[in-house]
Amino acid sequence: MHADADDSGLQWTQGASLRELNSFGVDARASVLAVADNISAVVEAIERAESKALPLQVLGGGSNILLAGDVDAVVLVPRLRGIEWLSGAPDRRRVRVAAGENWHDFVDLSLREGAFGLENLALIPGTIGASPIQNIGAYGVEVEAFIEHVEVYDRQAHGIDHLTRAQCEFSYRDSVFKRHPERYIVLSVEFELLARPAPLLEYAGIADELIARGIAAPSSRDVFNAVCAIRRQKLPDPAVIGNAGSFFKNPVVTPAQADSLRHKYPNLPVFAIPSGSRKLAAAWMIDQCGWKGARIGDAGVHSEHALVLVNHGRASGAEILALSREIQRSVQKAFDVQLEPEPRVLGATGT
Repeated sequence: MHADADDSGLQWTQGASLRELNSFGVDARASVLAVADNISAVVEAIERAESKALPLQVLGGGSNILLAGDVDAVVLVPRLRGIEWLSGAPDRRRVRVAAGENWHDFVDLSLREGAFGLENLALIPGTIGASPIQNIGAYGVEVEAFIEHVEVYDRQAHGIDHLTRAQCEFSYRDSVFKRHPERYIVLSVEFELLARPAPLLEYAGIADELIARGIAAPSSRDVFNAVCAIRRQKLPDPAVIGNAGSFFKNPVVTPAQADSLRHKYPNLPVFAIPSGSRKLAAAWMIDQCGWKGARIGDAGVHSEHALVLVNHGRASGAEILALSREIQRSVQKAFDVQLEPEPRVLGATGT
């Protein structure tokens, strides 16, 4: 392994291990690891990769990725920092946040600054830069509702651009960035948050947790704390056991498909969504197929949450990927529903 760094803020390391940069904790290497501390260093890394005709992959917090093998590419980690509060309408709080900032820490900070709306998205792992890519969502909130602009480096146009919410083409766990990963690199995100609290309590899990805490008139901070407690109960800590949170998306189907499945499986949870389609509970289907708590070697399914795949210690990314495909086949056979992985899959068998 050879590393070099310069005054531009770019560290360029050949043959670098990625074990500490992915929440599954799987061992894989990158042809080159490029860590960029500022936008100029990001551009320099891109130009170096292009000059050497090397593919480029961007890695943020590593919490929504599965490394299925070594990555034959320049792996760029944009460690961009900075939070700037901007002027805006009286009932809104605008803020620009650099891509390398921690998502959960920013949600916490936003409440302390009197900016509300993101509290239902507390404790989601990863960086700010990943939030628009995945259009992260939880407990009735999707981040797209609060995004005004996303600052990107457009590799096709060779320059920096600012995309509006409409140009981001958000949908369920999807965006233009996810559909064109080789074109856009997120540099910062501008949010427009609420200046007054408006807690969203419709999800039963939140209401139940607040009742258990004896809170009748919850504040946004109470919701934040409740969401953190729920997520800690349901989801394992990657520092204790490797995982990337929910591994599969909840599948979206037509009302007719949902009605047909409910006729066969009356206990299947089905949720209406604004588009008119129906969202199915992937965890329920995986559990019905007998996968909850299952283990093949050190690759397994969490005993408390069937959506979460885990690394019990020495599983390779390829082994976790193989397990995920077995689960997909089981659900397809039992319910005629195709599950789609949520994490990006990189590496020898995943690219």
